[in-house]
Amino acid sequence: MRNVKPVKVGDCVLDGKHIYIQSMLNVIADDIEGNVKQAVELEKAGCEIIRTAIPDMNAVKLIPAIKSAVKIPLVADIHFDYRLALASADAGADKIRINPGNIGDMDRVKQVADKCRSKNIPIRIGVNSGSLERELLEKYGSPTPEALVESALNHARLLERFDFDNIVISIKSSDVSRMIKSYRLASEKCNYPLHLGVTEAGTERMGLIKSAIGIGSLLCDGIGETIRVSLTDEPIKEIESAKDILKCIGKRGGVQFVSCPTCGRTKINLVKVANEVENALKDIDKDIKVAVMGCVVNGPGEAREADIGIAGGDGCAVIFKKGEVLRKIKEEDIVRELLKEISEL
Repeated sequence: MRNVKPVKVGDCVLDGKHIYIQSMLNVIADDIEGNVKQAVELEKAGCEIIRTAIPDMNAVKLIPAIKSAVKIPLVADIHFDYRLALASADAGADKIRINPGNIGDMDRVKQVADKCRSKNIPIRIGVNSGSLERELLEKYGSPTPEALVESALNHARLLERFDFDNIVISIKSSDVSRMIKSYRLASEKCNYPLHLGVTEAGTERMGLIKSAIGIGSLLCDGIGETIRVSLTDEPIKEIESAKDILKCIGKRGGVQFVSCPTCGRTKINLVKVANEVENALKDIDKDIKVAVMGCVVNGPGEAREADIGIAGGDGCAVIFKKGEVLRKIKEEDIVRELLKEISEL
């Protein structure tokens, strides 16, 4: 495990003991009501840190409006204009996302560092393949992991120059392999908390696949304190996907659902049953493992570790608990009976 320098974002402490789920509002910045509504929905869905774009001074109004509606920390996402960072800090932002090298001369960097220090607001340095400085591109020939990490640490040094080290670092790439290598290198070179994500990951299907590989691999290595699954879709789906990734690698509790891929032995409509059971389990908050298996071969034996499950037969199924068969049920009763047993666990 990394020896992470703890950074506090609102009531969240980024120290590696808990992996925080983030998302970003995607309502147009001048729609305050729409942004507030989406922020509330994200908090209810399980978002733990929320980010909003601050493209101009008018958008700073979003900060107090959102803060009054949710309890989770709010990050102000800022590019180029240091005055937006200062205004966002004064408006109550819990963290500022900015690249110190993109906001002008050292006096501007110092103003942002001084303001954030005075209010105990951390700064997230966000580096990606598209933001890489020309001199680093020339030095490395392309946005290599070494180039990305050097860029991020150079930005951190700008803040450190002004006695500011309340820093979180993100080094994102749309290339999954490059993203993984970059974070691994960064974890060796600094002890700042790392915000993980595959940027521009794509729509729901490929975005989730890329994020699961990139984020999941690093978390299994003990790297990363907070994550965002970036999807070209509704932000709620980012939260659901992040929860599933954390659940799969044992970083979160809740229902673990397993089902077999079916084969020629399967004599019930397992695809339909599995989908119905999985949908029904979304609202159940229990640390249990549920199995939906197609036949006795993949039933109580292979899924013995499941707390509860079913194994299909010829137009019927058996319900089993910890590998022990409880009773036989009709195919049309599978979902109802399985959920009944789950409710009694």
